[in-house]
Amino acid sequence: MLPAFRVAAVTDPDAHELLSEYFAMRAAGFDPAAGSYHAVFPDPARFTEPAGVFLVVDDAGSPIGCGGIRMLDAHRAEVKHLYLRDAVRGRGWGRMLLAELERRARELGATQAVLDTNIALEAAGSLYRASGYVEIEPYNDNPNATLWFCKEFARER
Repeated sequence: MLPAFRVAAVTDPDAHELLSEYFAMRAAGFDPAAGSYHAVFPDPARFTEPAGVFLVVDDAGSPIGCGGIRMLDAHRAEVKHLYLRDAVRGRGWGRMLLAELERRARELGATQAVLDTNIALEAAGSLYRASGYVEIEPYNDNPNATLWFCKEFARER
């Protein structure tokens, strides 16, 4: 069975629980030499159309992941908080979630997606590279990030 994607507010109980797990996972794996991890819960307005969208991933009715898109300007979207619970990793669902977020970003007018991540998140970096993202210079000052990526979307003909 494939996962289902549903739009949710970042304040939705399932979304909040998943984001809390995501931030705890990030903090636990953060390199102490880089300082401390700074968890910032997303601003709901930034993940509500037309400014963006937040998705909860369901498997047989149970929330198992999340991710969001927020528009940085009229044509550039940022992928944020892509997370799947351990029990469902390795099934290709992260790639499906990323593709769904990209589809929704294009619907919001994006011609490009950017994201930041940390070098410690090796699986995430591999997913982004395999999905056509290329490393770029930092586009923000996120203290938790060590890598920045960009993907240009193909123009519709």
